[in-house]
Amino acid sequence: MLTLLLLLVQVATPGSTASQPCAASEHRQFDFWIGEWEVRSGDGRLLGNNRITSILSGCALQEEWTSADAKVRGVSHNAFDPNDGRWHQAWVDTTPSRLDLVGGLVDGRMVMEQRSRDREGASVMQRITWTPLADGRLRQLWETSADGGGTWKTAFDGYYSRR
Repeated sequence: MLTLLLLLVQVATPGSTASQPCAASEHRQFDFWIGEWEVRSGDGRLLGNNRITSILSGCALQEEWTSADAKVRGVSHNAFDPNDGRWHQAWVDTTPSRLDLVGGLVDGRMVMEQRSRDREGASVMQRITWTPLADGRLRQLWETSADGGGTWKTAFDGYYSRR
């Protein structure tokens, strides 16, 4: 998936040039996430730190996560694919966990989902929503559903403040 993602960001977007292959505005939709962040729970408990950087001449974002206890580290690559008009995220961490999310901008929020199967073969949905907040923070809400999206359980709810 990471190889595919890197190949996708090399595809020229309509209206772009060879010197600026990712100049279209769609490639900037997730730029609100770029930065050095301290991440806390709703009650203020430190959850970890996250560093989001623009890479590959603005064609992708790279995430570098470290939990507060430094036991979990993770990396994601995020890119807009002009072929399907959607954002894609490939995530891997030290638990080990892996996600391949797809989605896009919805009412100013980035929403990405994945449908997969658990070890027993049951359908599982993952949905992560990144919401810029009026006070300059950002909320990342990760939810899971075992009933096709009928009900959702919170897996992670973090509030990002710039460091």
